[in-house]
Amino acid sequence: MKKLLLATVITAAFLSGCSSVPMESIESSKAAQDFSQPSADSSVIYVYRKDAMAGASLKKDVLIDDECIGETATGVFFYQEVAGNKEHKISTESEFSANDLIINTESGKLYFVEQYIKMGLLVGGAGLKEIDKEVGMKEVLKLKLAKKGTCGA
Repeated sequence: MKKLLLATVITAAFLSGCSSVPMESIESSKAAQDFSQPSADSSVIYVYRKDAMAGASLKKDVLIDDECIGETATGVFFYQEVAGNKEHKISTESEFSANDLIINTESGKLYFVEQYIKMGLLVGGAGLKEIDKEVGMKEVLKLKLAKKGTCGA
């Protein structure tokens, strides 16, 4: 009975609550949502987390090429201009280790990566998946731009 109660409490905490991260201005958010083409030798990677109830209380780090972009919360996105025609590693923290996604970019193109929360043994983990450009653009239009910053400990 105690195990069932504990499982219920953990699940409720996972599914509820709200966490926030520092946000950019509305103007900066709108400018990023114009989806301007990057310069000829660059690509842009958008990393976003849908506005969802599941895992809303969790903040998760995002890194591109091992450099911290910031922490996500529900309903936010980041974008980062990167070198084109190159392999890039997008990483997020999970329950026990980092999850990585490798993207081979082409200069002048936009890429979209969804960070999603998944149930874990002790706490929720996070995963990453590359998303089609059209779908990614529609999702990012629903979200707000988070400030780039320091990843959590």
